[in-house]
Amino acid sequence: MTAKLLVITGRVQGVGYRHWLAARADALGVSGWVRNRADGAVEALLAGETDAVEELARLCRRGPPAAAVTSITEELAEPPEAPGFRQLSSG
Repeated sequence: MTAKLLVITGRVQGVGYRHWLAARADALGVSGWVRNRADGAVEALLAGETDAVEELARLCRRGPPAAAVTSITEELAEPPEAPGFRQLSSG
């Protein structure tokens, strides 16, 4: 299992990014969470099979149609305690 924490910047809030990411995570069998940050970024914890996590991280570089991703930082992280993927309130 691989787990990564992503911080996604650009036009990523108010464009359905969290909902889009949760749907892709569910389709790929990735666990974790996604939330908006106060600084305008989106933060996501992705955990699961390495290939699925890498594919989802790759998809995040484009995002939903209305998004304009300018950068993504990634770091290794601890997997979430609960299975499934959740949309959290802003943090």
